[in-house]
Amino acid sequence: MTPPTTLRGVAAPRARVRDDRTDPRHELEGGSIELLGGRIEFVHPRDPMEQLYEQNFNATEEYPPYWAELWPSGIELAYAVSGRGLRGTRVLELGCGLGLPSIAAALGGGRVLATDRSPDSIAFAASNAARSGAVLETGVCSWEDAEAVVDRAPWDLVLASDVLYGHRNLVELLALLPRLVDASGEVWISDPNRPLSGEFLAAAGADWHVTTTDTRVANVRIHRLRPR
Repeated sequence: MTPPTTLRGVAAPRARVRDDRTDPRHELEGGSIELLGGRIEFVHPRDPMEQLYEQNFNATEEYPPYWAELWPSGIELAYAVSGRGLRGTRVLELGCGLGLPSIAAALGGGRVLATDRSPDSIAFAASNAARSGAVLETGVCSWEDAEAVVDRAPWDLVLASDVLYGHRNLVELLALLPRLVDASGEVWISDPNRPLSGEFLAAAGADWHVTTTDTRVANVRIHRLRPR
């Protein structure tokens, strides 16, 4: 099995390892999801939002460890991606979390780079890719300092799941996306009807053709954006 590779020029995807055996990242739970053409095997921290929030997040940090949760939007985006032929397609995932959509794209033949601002997220995404026999790149990258991925644009397909939950996220995403794809590119964003999703889609409509489709989960939709 070929292991995932690491994006050059970006911080190495290593988790912050502690000697404390109560570190919740060491208390793992495994699972799998069936795709339209394949299967993803993964692990994630058990009770992530309770334990990780308590031990890894404090008032001085800007971003809680949302990456550790197994979100329905990530599962549904991975399932949708698995239904598209991606052989040779250059794919970028933003805010990859546990990496499920990236892994689905890689299993479908895509040339994939999975990114997140959290080194812990990238460590889990790389591990889950290896468990599933997927070959992809990983890299730590934030949206406000994204030159490492912008320099490699245009991407054929940009993925993101459940990222429309804060005004800062919307502003950064709306500024970044046009720098990542050209006229032939596409962006897929899965969202569980977050309160700010309507605001994002209204703003995006000025520069993007937006098509929204349902998924197997009642409140999760996938918004497909193409440049106007």
